[in-house]
Amino acid sequence: MSIANHLFLSQMKPIISASNLNHCYGQGNLRKPVLVDINLQIYPGEIVILTGPSGSGKTTLLTLIGALRSLQGGSLKILDYELKGATQTELVTIRHQIGYIFQSHNLLSCLSAVENVSVPLKLDKHLNRDRRKTQSLAMLDAVGLGDRAEYYPDNLSGGQKQRVAIARALVTQPKLILADEPTASLDRQSGRKIADIMQQLVKQQGCAVLLVTHDNRILDIADRIINIEDGQIK
Repeated sequence: MSIANHLFLSQMKPIISASNLNHCYGQGNLRKPVLVDINLQIYPGEIVILTGPSGSGKTTLLTLIGALRSLQGGSLKILDYELKGATQTELVTIRHQIGYIFQSHNLLSCLSAVENVSVPLKLDKHLNRDRRKTQSLAMLDAVGLGDRAEYYPDNLSGGQKQRVAIARALVTQPKLILADEPTASLDRQSGRKIADIMQQLVKQQGCAVLLVTHDNRILDIADRIINIEDGQIK
């Protein structure tokens, strides 16, 4: 990252701000540290890739940031909400502002592509059915699947399913995207296309991205690469 970019980001509020974040699994003598004194800030418009060996704590950190796991020690602010001691209502509010993309696309087989993409929009009471469909079709067009809108997951390739999942994550224009191994199960060409689409769309929307990956083929989309080993950022 250039000095100019660093100075620009330092004047913005971080989307993610972790300070002395710790997390353990187990109880008593079986208690095992998984994350140790994690300090991390990620800003709007940044794509940050998190790498590290299996069992290093990457997915645990991602689920904590996604408000999917209870915070144990330290401070973690997401979108200026402190997760430590957050109420259930606050956690729900945070989750609604995050887009999730996982290795397994998790599409509903009984819904078409456009219906899968529109699922998160049903939480917005101000959008009627027609408006939800219009926004979903526009997002499918953005990921190059406008002609597959009415296809069901069983009739889509692995890369196409993952593009539907990306459209679903981005359709609400979230301020934060969390992606866990989104290209791991894809061939080289499909993985590259997924990475390029993600990079283009998140830059257009100005959101922050934290992406966990072992895929060396897509490291070039990152503004920063952070390595975690034995629960610590190296």
